[in-house]
Amino acid sequence: MRWLCDEMLGRLCRLLRAAGHDAALAGGGTADRGLLTRARAEGRVLLTRDRELSRIAGADGFFVVGETVEEQARALRAAFGVDWLLAPFTRCLMDNVPVRPVGMDDIAAMPDAARGLSGPFHHCPACGRLYWPGSHVRRMRALLERLARGEP
Repeated sequence: MRWLCDEMLGRLCRLLRAAGHDAALAGGGTADRGLLTRARAEGRVLLTRDRELSRIAGADGFFVVGETVEEQARALRAAFGVDWLLAPFTRCLMDNVPVRPVGMDDIAAMPDAARGLSGPFHHCPACGRLYWPGSHVRRMRALLERLARGEP
């Protein structure tokens, strides 16, 4: 499935991307009609915290329950069977583009502590952001694994 998250679901959007899902994030202030048009044109399910927008979207939308990103993620798993271990860390968390392995020049630009890790190292071809398996990745992987098992 492909997702379009409204501006209220930025953290959920990044979590979906971390799991390997194609998840777009709507810009702040985008009109409801624009969100619906984009979701339908791109074949995405519109995820929203806006009850009225969800009602208008019908089958093209989903009202996301839960106050925390973990509660919201569990709601998606229950409603859509979201695989939280689909392809972890294969998309840029910022712009949703699939990441690529880095070259030697990219590794040289990383902080010393990151260069000492065993990898894998990736970069986003769109924004240039570099990714390495540091403590943030370990914490995020643990969260994805808990969500995949259906644990709180």
